[in-house]
Amino acid sequence: MELFNLSQPQERVDFTEAVQRGLGEGQGLFFPDAIPTLNLDAAFWQSDFLTRAETVLGAWLDQELGHDRVRTLVRDAFGFPLPLVPAAPGQYALELFHGPTLAFKDFGARFLARCLSTLAKDRPLTILTATSGDTGAAVADAFAGLDNIQVVVLYPDGGISPLQEKMFCTLGGNIHTLAVKGSFDDCQALVKTAFSDAKLKAQFGLTSANSINIARLLAQICYFFEALAQLPAEQRDQAVFAVPSGNFGNLTAGLLAKAMGAPIKRFVAATNSNDTVPRYLKSGVWAPEPVHATLSNAMDVTSPNNWPRVEALCARQGWALAELAAERVSEPETVVRLKALYQGGYLSEPHAAVASEALTRQLSGEEVGVFLGTAHPAKFQDAVESALGIELPLPPALAAVVDKPVLSEKLEASFEALAGYLKRTL
Repeated sequence: MELFNLSQPQERVDFTEAVQRGLGEGQGLFFPDAIPTLNLDAAFWQSDFLTRAETVLGAWLDQELGHDRVRTLVRDAFGFPLPLVPAAPGQYALELFHGPTLAFKDFGARFLARCLSTLAKDRPLTILTATSGDTGAAVADAFAGLDNIQVVVLYPDGGISPLQEKMFCTLGGNIHTLAVKGSFDDCQALVKTAFSDAKLKAQFGLTSANSINIARLLAQICYFFEALAQLPAEQRDQAVFAVPSGNFGNLTAGLLAKAMGAPIKRFVAATNSNDTVPRYLKSGVWAPEPVHATLSNAMDVTSPNNWPRVEALCARQGWALAELAAERVSEPETVVRLKALYQGGYLSEPHAAVASEALTRQLSGEEVGVFLGTAHPAKFQDAVESALGIELPLPPALAAVVDKPVLSEKLEASFEALAGYLKRTL
């Protein structure tokens, strides 16, 4: 698999190098030189998820890694279900929160961890990543205790739910967590700046576990095919996917699935009031605003890292950006939709409610909607209980950490503070 740097196209790497480096020169994103297509025959749709994931990822990686290694990576990483559940009239929820940290990021983080531990061999690495909530937990769980790998997670102080924080800030060991005095965009900017410092990057063997890492994106492609496989065959080519969007990694993965041949009719990018992309698609002007704190905090992102990949992929495929629907969902609208889902018999959480509301506005004719259920409702216990007037029991993974002390260190939102922390701690 060959990839090139979107910022500096002359820089080309294979998958092994791209995974270990995370970002290219000049903070450029790695992008595939070619996109494989699949033979979507009856056997493909009738196989189980792991076999289908092997086929999807093998199309990208078999030639470089060998099919046996790809098979091992898949079966080690994806050991949990992802059911497609009726959630509302004409809408299904693809529940991606049945992994160890109760969020969709378990798919990408666990696959990335196994790739790095396999491909980096004995080379010491430091995973430096920013999180708006769920990435931190998934990455921490996936990498905890691995030899020769340190993990440093930056997150906005006060900008994630208390239970999200407990999931990854109570581990210790090789997991280091920093509560940054700023927004997620500030955290993301610090990570990018660190990657552009050649000396620091070499000193600590920095790589990323955000969706800027190509391994994360490839893993996430798999569940778009899985959602289609669980739909009735006659509905697959009418599927409209609503993706709750913050950093736009999930939407990028969905578009890659479509480019591989997935019969997805169209996509809806669903955002909260941090609506840089919906405004851009209407006006043609890229104008990030200050971050607004919302109930769907994992989407509180105004400068999404993956957007250049979305534009590059649409250009490659000849898809007009205007074909991509986008919806901004306000806080009151999120609560109303959360209540409507619950009254209809489906318990959800704010991010999925944003996506469901976007579908409600967008679906027409014979279309069938699929929205991504990106996190377990209990990870947003306060918001869900307040909106619905219920008491929400904690699943075992959350109950196990609720009384543990948070081990994070506060950090100013400056590169000097981050560099000093790395030099002092690692």
